Order: sequence, then structure tokens, then C-alpha cells
Amino acid sequence: MQFRYIASQPDGRIVESEMEARNIEDVLVYLGSRRLTPVSVMPVKQIHVGFLGFGKNKVTLTDQIFISKYLSLMLKIGTGLMEAINILIADFSKPAVRAILLEIRGALEQGNPFYSTFARYPRVFSPIYVNLVRAGEAAGNLEQTFEQLTDLLTKQKELKDKIRSALIYPIILLVSSVSILILIVTFALPRVATIFLEGGFDPPTFSRIVFSVGLFLNKIGFYLFGAAVVAIIVFLRMYRTSPVFKKFVVSIVGEIPVIRDVVKKIAIQRFSNVFSSLVKAGLPITEALEITAQTSGNITLKESLLRIAREGLVKGLSIGEAFRREPFFPVVVINLIAISEKAGHLAEVLTTLADFYEKEIDSAVKTLVSFLEPVMLLFIGGIIGLIALSIIIPIYQLTTQF
Repeated sequence: MQFRYIASQPDGRIVESEMEARNIEDVLVYLGSRRLTPVSVMPVKQIHVGFLGFGKNKVTLTDQIFISKYLSLMLKIGTGLMEAINILIADFSKPAVRAILLEIRGALEQGNPFYSTFARYPRVFSPIYVNLVRAGEAAGNLEQTFEQLTDLLTKQKELKDKIRSALIYPIILLVSSVSILILIVTFALPRVATIFLEGGFDPPTFSRIVFSVGLFLNKIGFYLFGAAVVAIIVFLRMYRTSPVFKKFVVSIVGEIPVIRDVVKKIAIQRFSNVFSSLVKAGLPITEALEITAQTSGNITLKESLLRIAREGLVKGLSIGEAFRREPFFPVVVINLIAISEKAGHLAEVLTTLADFYEKEIDSAVKTLVSFLEPVMLLFIGGIIGLIALSIIIPIYQLTTQF
């Protein structure tokens, strides 16, 4: 449980902080061991911290970039770690971020490792973040570590923003088209169908089929919408919690040529970026591969990296030989890794690969968008055209009778 305390030092100065403890008695014992006289000890209302929160209870990637950049700058100019944390606490008004910073300060005051607080929030700070901080703390170069984290997180954010901005128009187009289609099928089409079917006019077979579908969807529209919402929730839940289901979905999507190309390039770019950062931080190659695998976001890549670490490097293979056994990686990537291993420039080559694939992803996403737009327009336009024909044909037949 988290407690906030106010205490006075032997020289009369007042200190205020937070700490993790089982109860108030443990806090009092801690204060006594530090020769602090308690003035006030109160439990802190816990704030849910995580990506699944909203608004002020959500620690975003931007927050992590700001924290990393700020700590890097403060440490570079000679500010002590505790002082830098105190300045951050004073400047940050966001409750979720302040809660983490206060917990970091409490952990440092109790002599706990700096990285330990980050490790308590795996849904906020990735294993990459935690292990880089741990390695930087052990090596005594937290300044370079946070600078490296700032670059890594900034590149991740820029890539996400590029993909998101490229997909905004197709998503708006899809939502708008589907909404118009639903309105036509569930409201306009049933009214027209009722007029024809109850007016004593016998429309063509094609029109009767379309009218029957419209009337059927109008009757079950509410239940169909509810079932669709439930199906989407179940799908997202299973995708997040079931590795088998996620692998199945990825394998199906991966068979679509244009999408497969984009997904694979994103996976290789992320691998290159993360793996190079961990190698630069001085982590052992096998440990760096394990961490990269856990944060890859791609089931096939994850399994490949784990095999490289556990079945290749552990058995004495070189990095190049271990990578050659995995068909997931392109030949160019494998050759560059093998050459850079012999030359001793693995991290630098991986960074170059990450930059190269970032540009490739940008081009591939534009190609994907240019492919999706006409396909969606043709699909939606075809359905609307069928509905229009089913209405126009009987109207034309009706007018010719007069």
C-alpha cells in the first residue's frame, strides 16, 4: 500500500514523500530509522496506471518520451537523480505520471534499484525500457541510457503516427460507406420493398430477392448489430489473451500479399531498432534476443528469435549462422548481420537497417492505401448499384405498362 508522509528532519526542515509499506507502523519504523519525526502519515488513494486507462489515468508514449528526454538532459548537466525526479514531480500535473514518479522517489529513498519501479508496470513500460534502465544503472551511464531511450521511443512514435495518418482516410471512407449502406438497407430499401410488394405489382425475381434481404435485415437489424458488437469484443479479447488465436489471425492476414509485405517490414524494422538499442546498452546477445522477441508484436518473428537464442547461439552457432536457419528474415538482412558480426559493428548495421525499413514501410503503407481505396469504393459501389437496379427495374417496368 502507498503512504504519503510529512516529517521533520533533525535540523527542522520539513520533508514530504511517498513510500510503499504494509501499514502505517512500517512507515513510522522507516521514519525512525532515518531520524525523521513524523508530522503526518496518510494512505494514498491508488490510481490505476496503464495503457488501458483513459485521460489522466493513462501513461502515453509521449509521456515516456518526455520523462526519458528530461532525465537525460538533467543528468547531462550534472543534476542528481533524486533532484531530477523531484523537479519532474513538481512539473507534472498528470496524476498517473505523478504516481509513478512519487513511487520512484520512494523506492530510491528506501535504497531500491531505480529500474524496480518501472518493472512494476509491465503494461506501461516495456521490457526494453526496464532492461535498458537496469543496464544503464549497473554501468553508471543512465544519461546515455535515457538519451538512447528517447531516440528509440521517438522513432516508434513517428512510425506509428505515419501509419495512423496514412490509414485515416481509408478508415473514414470505410465507416462512411458502411453507415450509408446500413441506412439504405435497413430503412430506405424496406419502405420501397413494402410499396412494391403490397401494391399488387409483381417485381422481377432479382428485385424480389433484394427486397426480401432488405426486409429480413430490417427485422433482425437490432440483433445483428448486437451480435456484431459482441463478436468484435470477443475477437479483440481472444486476440490479446490467446497466443494460438493471435497466431491463427496473423497467419490468415499474412496470406494477403499487400498486407503481408507491410506487416513483415514493420516486424523487421522493430526488431532492428530494438535489438540495436539493447546491444548498444551492453546486454548479452542471447538476453537481447529474448527481450526483443517478447516485444516484437509478431508471433512468427518471436518464435524465430527465440529459436535463434535458445537453439542456435546457446549451441555455439554464430549470429549469422543462427539467422540463416530462419526463413522469416530476408537474405539481405541475414548477410548484413553476418558481415557486421565479423566486423564488430552489429549495433550500427542494425540501426541502419531500422532506418532503411522505416522508409520502406512508409512506401509500402502508401501502396496498401492506394490498393484499399479503390477496392472499398468498388465493393460499396457494387452493393449500392445492385440495390439501385432492384428499385429502378420494377419502376421502369411499371412505367412501360402505362
